[in-house]
Amino acid sequence: MQLLCLTDIDPSEMLPGLDVLPHEIRSSPLKVRLTEGVTERFDLIIIDALTDVRGARTACLELAAQCSTPRLLVCTESSCAAVTAQWQISDVMLPAASPAEIDMRLRLAVGATAHEEAPASRQSGAVSVAGVTIDEGNFTARVQGRALDLTYKEFELLHFLLGHPDRVFTRDQLLSEVWGTDYYGGTRTVDVHIRRLRAKLGDHEGLISTVRGVGYGFARDRQEGDDDDE
Repeated sequence: MQLLCLTDIDPSEMLPGLDVLPHEIRSSPLKVRLTEGVTERFDLIIIDALTDVRGARTACLELAAQCSTPRLLVCTESSCAAVTAQWQISDVMLPAASPAEIDMRLRLAVGATAHEEAPASRQSGAVSVAGVTIDEGNFTARVQGRALDLTYKEFELLHFLLGHPDRVFTRDQLLSEVWGTDYYGGTRTVDVHIRRLRAKLGDHEGLISTVRGVGYGFARDRQEGDDDDE
């Protein structure tokens, strides 16, 4: 099961019993706003309300408005009184929950939505452009059949570019689409991730083109204004 934990601490600190279960876990800061395309790639979202109940409530309401992925809340016993149906969560867990209880609650939450119509992003399965294939359901990427070992943000950046072939995006646009509008880092972050992606693409690095004075594009025919490097 692929889990996304919205927490400002290590997921194993938020919910220690989760650490021994065989699930793929990724985390993101509680206040980072996630795009719909990101949230729909996970089977379930766990939201940390241990220290920031108000922030957790805001995250729950925003997620409920943008995605159908089931959501579980982790909170202290004293905070349970603040949780209402308006939060639109599937279940609540205390941080001391045992691995067996956690696993049961995860399975029940996911199973409750199993018969609902699958979101379009999950129905689409694998997406392939110019020999690069991304399996959205399994969170994997390949180039000409060779598996790419990508970090979370590298995968998100490649997925976005591959989803818009022949188009050119500025660094600011890529920051907004991949890192979110609340990201405070500079555009140099985009350059660094592009360089790493090209290195991992190897002989196919030219699929990501640099347009001088503009930004980056994917699977574009070389045109005047394109650079050979960043």
